[in-house]
Order: sequence, then structure tokens, then C-alpha cells
Amino acid sequence: MRYIISSTSNPYFNLATEEYLLNNEKDDIIYLYRNKSSIIIGKNQNAHEEINYQYVTENNIPVVRRLSGGGAVFHDLGNLNFCFITNRKSGQSFQQFTLPIVDFLKILGLNASFSGRNDLLIDDKKFSGNAQYHFKDRLLHHGTLLFSSNMEQLTSALKVKKSKFEGKSVKSVRSRVTNIESHLLKPMSIKVFTENLFNHLYQDDSNDESSITADNHALTPEETLQIQALVNTKYDTYDWTYSKSPKSTMIKEFKYSGGNVVYYLDIADGQIKNINITGDFFSREDINELENKLITVKYEKDAIIKVIESLNIDNYLIGLDNTDFVESLF
Repeated sequence: MRYIISSTSNPYFNLATEEYLLNNEKDDIIYLYRNKSSIIIGKNQNAHEEINYQYVTENNIPVVRRLSGGGAVFHDLGNLNFCFITNRKSGQSFQQFTLPIVDFLKILGLNASFSGRNDLLIDDKKFSGNAQYHFKDRLLHHGTLLFSSNMEQLTSALKVKKSKFEGKSVKSVRSRVTNIESHLLKPMSIKVFTENLFNHLYQDDSNDESSITADNHALTPEETLQIQALVNTKYDTYDWTYSKSPKSTMIKEFKYSGGNVVYYLDIADGQIKNINITGDFFSREDINELENKLITVKYEKDAIIKVIESLNIDNYLIGLDNTDFVESLF
């Protein structure tokens, strides 16, 4: 068993590390890491359906797609992530992998339990979501542990604006959540919590009841280089995060001084495949001209700004300027 505690809080790097270890290691792996504020979406989700786009962009919160399915989760430095990588065997279940976590929390005096398909609860409140991914004969199981996360930022970042979405992507189910820290009988930092869990997992694996401390088998320089290459070509790219989103139709309503506007957008491969702009607004120019300009454009603010910078949106939607038009699309 190889035990690793990440030395970085870069979400792109940590997610890429999971894939690298899954594809290249033959031994069992336990990998613990914390990410700076970020949203991690499931493999089969539409990124735009899961995030508050305006809040995320204004606060420079990275959005990263992971290998596994399931729902979107918020990470920050108050959240500890655990990852188990092992050979696939019959009878493996989510509960099996989370049992050591539950046992550790019970040692701390918490009423922790496994619930439903993939959640861990304390007193009926969720503090952990789990997901799995299979590659050949290997299995990756990873999960979150909300310890002292910023709940206000969590709810704001994942609060999608009131728009209608129609598609085949997997939607997240919002649950009542809680931080482990608020249930502890004695105060503890997340650093100490991480170290204690790390050693508990080591002792559980070795059946050693003593206080032996597990060694951190850090990534080698060569591994780090290969993982960074994976970050550059995959995890920190628009194509991986947004172009992999399943096709969906969004209906966005916007009210301004010149009238009401409804946008019907077909989004696929991270691009606007079709758009219809309707409403009770007035125009000087044919609205179809504006619609045609936006087809095949990336569904992101900078790309749309570049396309319309030579246009005067007020000619198509009287009373609306270019800046407000772009904002209204998100």
C-alpha cells in the first residue's frame, strides 16, 4: 500500500494525480488532498447546469471535471478529500470503502453512518459524497469530507440561476450539509485531523494497534512532471471541463427597461449550437443577424464579448448595451 498526502492545493493537479496513479500504479493507493476553492463536477454533468456562473467567475473559482460520475461538489481548504485505488474485485461497494472513515469518526465520538447510494452522514446531515471510476482491472474510489468548509461560499457557488435546463446530463441533488468540526467534542485543526486519519488508515491496513506513523510516499519528480503534463493537456482546459458537457437546452429569461427577453440556447461540446431570442423588446435590426453571429461560439463570456465587440446590441435589443447582454446570457 502506498500512502500519499498531497503537497499542493491545486485542484487541476490533484485530480490529474488521481488519474495518473490509477493508470500507472500497480499497488494499492491511499491519497489525501485538499483543494483551494473550486467546483468539481461529475463526468456526466453539464458544467453550466451545476454552477452559479457569475459568482464563480467573479470569485475566480476553478471548475474541474473529474473522471467519476455523480454530482457536483464544492472544495475548499476546509474540505479533505480521500482517494482509494485498488484492483477490482467482486463484491466491492461504496460502503466498504467508507467504513474506515466512519470507524475513525466514531473514535472521535461522532454519530457517523453510511446512507443511501453514496453519502456519509452525521446526525442525518451530509458531510461526505463519494464516487467511483473503473479503468481496466483497477478501481478508484474517492470522496469528500467537509471539515470546516465555508458553507456560504459552498451554497453560493453551487446555486444555479433560475433557468430551465433540458438534457440528459446528471443533475446534482442538494442535501442538508454539515461540517465535521461542529460535531467534535474537542477542537481540532484540519491539519491534525488529516494526519490522524492518515495514520488510522495505515494502522487499519496493517492491523497494527500501536501508534506507528505512516510514511508519506510523496510523488517523485518524474511523476510530478507527467502529472503536470496531464494538467496542461486535459484537466486545465476548456475542452475537458465544458466541451465534454452533454448536450442541453437552456431557457433563460431576462427583464430590463426595454422589455422582456427569453433566450433558447442549445449547448453542445461547449458551444452555442443554436439560439433563439424572443420577447416583447423592440429592434432596429433583424434579431436573426445577432443570433447567427453567436452560433458555434464558445459558451463563455470572453468568447461572446469578442464576437459582438464590433456590434451595437442596442440595435437589436433597444435599451440593452453589450455588457448587459453578455451578462444576461449567463
